[in-house]
Order: sequence, then C-alpha cells, then structure tokens
Amino acid sequence: MSDLYQRQNPHRLFRDKENAMLAGVCAGIADYFGFNRKGTRVATALLFLCPPFIPFVIVSYIILAIVLPVKPADLFESKEQANFWRGVSNAPADVFGSLSHRFRELNHRLEKMEAFVTSKEFEIDRELGRK
Repeated sequence: MSDLYQRQNPHRLFRDKENAMLAGVCAGIADYFGFNRKGTRVATALLFLCPPFIPFVIVSYIILAIVLPVKPADLFESKEQANFWRGVSNAPADVFGSLSHRFRELNHRLEKMEAFVTSKEFEIDRELGRK
C-alpha cells in the first residue's frame, strides 16, 4: 500500500502539558474541540461541585490522565494548520466546501488570465513593448 493511504490525521486528543494545571486533561480537551481552556476548566469544576457527578468526574479525569498521550511539541507547523485539521475532524463538510470554493475562485481567476493572454489586446501590448 502507498504512503498516501497510511497517513493519519494529526488532530487527536492529547494531554496538553504546556498549558496544564494538573495533568493537562482539560487543556487537551479544550484544544481538541477548539474551546476556551478556562471555560473547560470552569465546566469541569462545576461538574465536580454537583454531588451525583463527583465520582464520574474524578474517575474520568484519572483515566484520561493515564490513557491520553502527551501532546508533541512539534505536532503542527502553524496555527493555521492546527485549525485546518481541527475543522477536518469536527466538520469535514464545511472544510471541504471551503476548499472547493477557493479552488473555484482560483479557477475563475485563471480563466480570466487565459482570456487576457490569448486576446488581441495582449498581442498589441506585447508588440508595442508595453507589458
């Protein structure tokens, strides 16, 4: 099989040790879904304050802290690339629709350039020494 079929989406759930308060689970969840880190921590703390959810939150946090790998420092080359892969994971139709729109716009611009280069006006300008 070629390398093309074995590529994996680098956008996955990690523990974010760089922005961690405890183990980086909340920071990793916030980064994965594109949420605000503080908001994710506040939501977790509010769940922790509700008595029926206390065991669930504690056990889930400990399991995620053990199971999730630490986010590599060089996972994405830029913030734009990270946002692209987050979009591919969370809303692939939107991302590919946007890419399709961008390619249609590029194709339209290319058609306009071809029409100008093949026009008589371009030949006259070239013969007269203008651009």
